[in-house]
Amino acid sequence: MNKEELHRFIEKQQPNICQIAAIKDNQIVYSDTWNDYEKDDCTHIMSATKSIMALLVGIAIDKGQIGSVDDKVLDYFPDYKVKRGEKTIYDVTIRHLLTMRAPYKGKGDPWSKVCASDNWTYASLDFLGGRKGLTDEFDYRTVCLHVLSGILYKATNMKTVDYANAYLFETLGIKAHVNYYVETAEEHKAFTIGKLPKGHIWFCDTQGLGTPGYGLCMSAEDMAKIGLLCLNKGRFHDVQIVSSSWIEEMTMPRTVENDHFRGMDYGYLWWIIDRKKNIYAAIGNSGNVIYVNPEKNIVIAVSSYFKPTIFDRVDFIREYIEPFIIE
Repeated sequence: MNKEELHRFIEKQQPNICQIAAIKDNQIVYSDTWNDYEKDDCTHIMSATKSIMALLVGIAIDKGQIGSVDDKVLDYFPDYKVKRGEKTIYDVTIRHLLTMRAPYKGKGDPWSKVCASDNWTYASLDFLGGRKGLTDEFDYRTVCLHVLSGILYKATNMKTVDYANAYLFETLGIKAHVNYYVETAEEHKAFTIGKLPKGHIWFCDTQGLGTPGYGLCMSAEDMAKIGLLCLNKGRFHDVQIVSSSWIEEMTMPRTVENDHFRGMDYGYLWWIIDRKKNIYAAIGNSGNVIYVNPEKNIVIAVSSYFKPTIFDRVDFIREYIEPFIIE
């Protein structure tokens, strides 16, 4: 297929794709848009936000602001009052959060209780722990991951978006982001499922802390720069933004003992697609993906508007987009 044929094919087969940007050998080799999106428009990249949060944690560790991934979570919240009878929470570490192996009370994300609270971080802490102890079971959560934004703020005295702008986005040439706060559940839902282009915003809580599990809005070219940074071991042009050791640790595969995740492994908030070839990806609902293939020196970023149950986007990238880039 040539570019025009590929454009029409994607338009028909993957109709919620808004943008694709691909980099090979450090150069953008393919860029296209659909659904009346411009190249610089942003979509809500959903859970791919988690992977950017992993980079921010790594930067803070490199700077000595966060001690290590083995720091106890509660060390950052000395004023938090632990629930009566709760013991497990004292042993939960940052590593548990990054690998989705933190223990929680109950099943699923307590969206309403956290998002209706005055302090999303402390509301999330209320769900951390439980009687089962540290089971090391993979338990994928989104809203309760807000604890990570709380840790970053306690460690740096900077809001999530400000830290990202100063130490990640600016050097990558990504437009500065601003907080996006809503007051009602209806506005929250509209942000999440809206299909129209968004600005460079990061959804935040009542205290201005960006949601680390979702809520970041980016263009495909922005996402591709994140992927390129990871592909080049934390270096962008002549600047080492995050250490190569962090990129290596962040993308180290850990087996997911669960049949619901298509056989993928997990690193630190990044999905490992192929552990032998070290292919990994940031993946968000609706098929928002930053795909990194070090063997081929390729990054492919796909932005999409909201459409639930898109599970084949990585397969689509590998079957159609990647071969097109390599040829």
